[in-house]
Amino acid sequence: MKKIPCMIIRGGTSKGLYFLKEDLPTDIAERDQFLMTVMGSGDPTQINGLGGATSVTSKVAIVSKSEKEGVDLDYLFAQVGIDQKIVDTAPSCGNILSGIICFASEKGLIQLQDGITSVVVNNVNTNSIIEVSAESPNKQLKYDGTAEVSGVPGSGSPVNLNFSQIEGAKTGKVFPTGNKQDHINGYNVTCIDVAMPMVLFSATDLGLTGKETKAELDQNTALFEIIEPIRRKAGEMMGLGDVSQKVIPKIGVLSTPAGKGNITSRYFVPDKCHASHAVTGSICVAAACNIEGTVAHALYKDTGSVVTIEHPSGFISVDMICEKTTDSYKFSRAALVRTARPLMMGEVYYDENL
Repeated sequence: MKKIPCMIIRGGTSKGLYFLKEDLPTDIAERDQFLMTVMGSGDPTQINGLGGATSVTSKVAIVSKSEKEGVDLDYLFAQVGIDQKIVDTAPSCGNILSGIICFASEKGLIQLQDGITSVVVNNVNTNSIIEVSAESPNKQLKYDGTAEVSGVPGSGSPVNLNFSQIEGAKTGKVFPTGNKQDHINGYNVTCIDVAMPMVLFSATDLGLTGKETKAELDQNTALFEIIEPIRRKAGEMMGLGDVSQKVIPKIGVLSTPAGKGNITSRYFVPDKCHASHAVTGSICVAAACNIEGTVAHALYKDTGSVVTIEHPSGFISVDMICEKTTDSYKFSRAALVRTARPLMMGEVYYDENL
């Protein structure tokens, strides 16, 4: 048995293992095998590893100092399979990102400032830039506070995320098919790539209200028989190739808001409904809300720059500035609030033979 240092941190509505890049194998295949081993992948219970047997608890952050000018940290996110032995670094995760100041300060990658600590992060997955800030009175990170995140019990100190360079995160284009709506297998969808490539549906087109619970949607096999073939075809149309073994593009099923929000979303990851909503997925939905002609815009209740998305556990708000350019759109601001807290720091044991 061997062991490698790691931390377990709850970031937003996700929980993951955080590693220093220098502690992991440099060979990608070896690294991925290690991640699957320590998570217990290949078993739906992940009983022989640290994974929590859900998509939001089978995540990894790999962090290092950045060599980019004006950037403090490089952040690579990995979604690790549960019953399947897969490691996918195509998507990013803003929830796990919210734990980066905690991890980086514990590992000596950054120095905490008195009052507020801000770091500039390069998201290696998507080449986007995120400014992350957290309260650090007397150069100590503050974890208690009044900020609440739907889907997380209690409250905590706010972690502010402001994303930039998010247009065409994986495809290079906001609308990679060239259209604001496409007709695929008899359904109108919006294929959009802002922070996260997504395929957006209107719930009513799928025979849904859009207010269904996660459990109801997860049990709706007929729904997945419709949306998964469309997701795969959309992936090809978006230039992502064969996405049958990838988690992107993600699916968003949208409807008008039921409460004080601006839109309702059910976010799929992609073979199950998310218990709440992904940060990057929220940015993508908010972007679509701001652009006339999309599936989202037709359902969106516009009340200003903040887009509040209702989801199964509550809501998530994105403060967004969308600007029309000559041939596309630019998002100069996409800001959210999360909370994070460390759960464990130590060493994870692994067997190279597993």
